[in-house]
Amino acid sequence: MTTVSREAFGRMPAEQGGGEVEKFILQSESVKVEILSLGCIIAALETKDRDGKFSDVVLGFDTLEGYTKKHPFFGAVVGRVANRIAKGRFTLDGKEYQLFLNNGPNSLHGGAKGFDKVLWSPQLLLDGVRFFRLSPDGEEGYPGDLKVWVTYTLSGRQLTINYRAQTSKTTPISLTNHAYFNLAGQGSPDVYDHEISIEADSYLPVDDTKIPTGEVAAVQGTGFDLRQPVELGKHLQKFHLDGFDHNFCLQQVQSPCLVARVCHPPTGRTMEVHTTQPGIQFYTGNNLDGSLKGKGGITYPKHSAFCLETQNWPDAVNKPHFPNVLLHPGEEYNSTTWLVFNTA
Repeated sequence: MTTVSREAFGRMPAEQGGGEVEKFILQSESVKVEILSLGCIIAALETKDRDGKFSDVVLGFDTLEGYTKKHPFFGAVVGRVANRIAKGRFTLDGKEYQLFLNNGPNSLHGGAKGFDKVLWSPQLLLDGVRFFRLSPDGEEGYPGDLKVWVTYTLSGRQLTINYRAQTSKTTPISLTNHAYFNLAGQGSPDVYDHEISIEADSYLPVDDTKIPTGEVAAVQGTGFDLRQPVELGKHLQKFHLDGFDHNFCLQQVQSPCLVARVCHPPTGRTMEVHTTQPGIQFYTGNNLDGSLKGKGGITYPKHSAFCLETQNWPDAVNKPHFPNVLLHPGEEYNSTTWLVFNTA
């Protein structure tokens, strides 16, 4: 059985529009997840270790104030387009669109005020919560009135995130959740002792601004070959990598696939990612620098978490040979990701 409850979490500052932020608590016998109506943020996710002890395995803040200040998208749904668009620019039907540049020369995760920074309208479900918002035509430079629904449901060990959208004009769309995980428990100093595997034969090399070059490169014989589990710290050392912030190319099928698995041997916690998306961005918290105080006043240093963001490929709107990222009027965007927590 899953129980669902709601409580007040705080009020947005007046300069950010005010408005009440609620927290929704979904709880099964093995997982407890707390989700905010601000940005559909996963603010906490508690799961058991092999001894049955619960720990919170996502980075974030204890109070609303942390989330209203600048932070690296902790736990949030990002959009309209997750990841980077080169020079914040794309052309549709002969018209050029210019987005806000918030990541060097590029647009990242929806721009200056993306889906992560707005209040969503919640609807309680028997086993979860559904959030809705209308992103108006022209918001952050994107065309079309876009209706978006994000639904979280919890069943036993499995958290399901479903994203749906409909548009009045053709628009690019790629939605994901940007939770930062540490299976040792949030606040643990690094994720070097985690073992990870990603079911991908190829990945996207990037330029020095993290935009894909256009090449779809084989992982074989490189540090990007994660098809067999690797211990993260040793793997980064072996291949002289500063960390990962790359899209791994998944099988392009409509049915859900197991695409990634992470295990933390000391606690026995495991996490599986299943998705219908064509890509997954593996990010190792390279830009965390200890300057943010998170839950319990703990700081989050570099490599203290990992993200596995299921999404379309970065900059797909400018690369015709990448999977289609355009949503047309009369169609529905519909994508689902399943996170399964267990112990080994």
